[in-house]
Amino acid sequence: MDPVRRRRRTRLWSGAVTAALALSLTAVGQASAADVNNAKNAGFESGLSGWTCSANSGTAVSSPVHAGAGALKATPAGQDNARCSQTVAVKPNATYTLSAWVQGGYAYLGASGTGTTDVSTWTPDSASWKQLTTTFTTGASTTSVSVYLHGWYGQAAYLADDVSIYGPDGGGGGDPAPTVPAAPGGLAVSGTTSSSVSLAWNAVSGATGYNVYRNGSKVTAVSGTSATVTGLAASTAYSFQVTATNAAGESAKSATVTGTTTSSGNPGGGGTLPKHAVTGYWQNFNNGATVQKISDVPAQYDIIAVAFADATTTPGAVSFTLDSAGLGGYTVDQFKADVKAKQAAGKKVIVSVGGQNGTVSVSDPTSAANFANSVYSVMQTYGFDGVDIDLENGINPTYMTQALRSLAAKAGPSLILTMAPQTIDMQSTSAGYFQTALNVKDILTVVNMQYYNSGSMLGCDGKVYSQGTVDFLTALACIQLEGGLAPSQVGLGLPASTRGAGSGYVSPTVVNNALDCLTKLTNCGSFKPSRTYPDLRGAMTWSTNWDATAGNAWSNAVGPHVHALP
Repeated sequence: MDPVRRRRRTRLWSGAVTAALALSLTAVGQASAADVNNAKNAGFESGLSGWTCSANSGTAVSSPVHAGAGALKATPAGQDNARCSQTVAVKPNATYTLSAWVQGGYAYLGASGTGTTDVSTWTPDSASWKQLTTTFTTGASTTSVSVYLHGWYGQAAYLADDVSIYGPDGGGGGDPAPTVPAAPGGLAVSGTTSSSVSLAWNAVSGATGYNVYRNGSKVTAVSGTSATVTGLAASTAYSFQVTATNAAGESAKSATVTGTTTSSGNPGGGGTLPKHAVTGYWQNFNNGATVQKISDVPAQYDIIAVAFADATTTPGAVSFTLDSAGLGGYTVDQFKADVKAKQAAGKKVIVSVGGQNGTVSVSDPTSAANFANSVYSVMQTYGFDGVDIDLENGINPTYMTQALRSLAAKAGPSLILTMAPQTIDMQSTSAGYFQTALNVKDILTVVNMQYYNSGSMLGCDGKVYSQGTVDFLTALACIQLEGGLAPSQVGLGLPASTRGAGSGYVSPTVVNNALDCLTKLTNCGSFKPSRTYPDLRGAMTWSTNWDATAGNAWSNAVGPHVHALP
């Protein structure tokens, strides 16, 4: 959020898009019964055996993996794009289907030396496992090809797993053909709302995907070990089963579990909040923006998120220390009194956990308990109404869900629970942040995604949109609105000024136009939602301090507009 403490990597689409223009995508055909996987060590179960990675950029990892016990992690650096390849024996004049599962930074998959047309395909950043697939035909004298994966210069590491080159046996001794996987175990209901049921299950060795069945009928297919089934009726019981799939076929169905949706009504927690609300982050540090006391925050802000709580040496635990020296001698007693005064005026004051430098790991039952206990202790000490989850170094949906439910049990129904994920964290319901939001939907107040420091991203229509536009705000918000969150749980997060973020600032007019587009289908850009969302919660900004530095231009324009929404 803050350009000093919170700057993130901007994704450089221009070079990637230019490179993409040269890529050849071919329709995928069906493999014949005699086809085999000609790749060696396709799942990286034997480390990097059979693979060669440029500049020692690749390593075998045990987590995360798509299936089995291993995966490739390769990290671009400088002028090296982390290319990992192997030479594969093939038959002349034969057609092969090349595929791989990838995750993380930009990932490319291709084949060269085919004797005909070399092919490749790619994907931008992916928070969850995604399959890349293309085909190639060998020339009349071709007996081997080079199959490769690589990332993109200056971008994050990519992960790859379960590479396959299906086609006639080239005689090179590839991995054995897969067998039908076993039925998944451990299927359980991980969360419910009035219109959805979230499920989780154990991974199955050799599986490349999973099918989810509701009342005996297939409703969705996913690559991970969790799913949220939406569009359900309130206060209704549903039965669910899951199967595992791979190239060999589909497993038997798992044991059945029953999930019952909650009663209808506005989901989420948060006690008494206005229907449409404005959230602002208050800086507990001096980075050149106007230094404020809580009492200085304008009345247009309904939720004030105090940034940030700090990680401790205890796994999962946080603490909060007021930066009195950096804030001109602001005392703890003054701070607590100002918090109470804001609450008396109908505002909510919460503590934010995370930020770019706030690495808090909640990855097991112990750290989940530590997180819940420590956040609740901070709430009691300073009088905070709740917590904001702003973790930018990954999130474990299983244990963060456990932590937040434990916190909610301690704090009660008045708990304010907000989240501020980056755009990449909310591109898919399979992403950890999105899963967590859906898992705690019944106690969640609002998700204020950060529509900045992002670069270009996919909208809900599958098109690419660039940050800094109305379309970027509306098309990306649509993913959350149609992906399971209630409109009252979706807010638009933007910087208060050009100094509040590295990139992605838009004028208050653009923010207001996006709010109008989503709630009333007016002032839209080229993207127009399929329906209105009049219960949209509102907007968020980083930060109240940068807003003050700019004469409160953001809150003076956006605040009244939010509060006047239908």
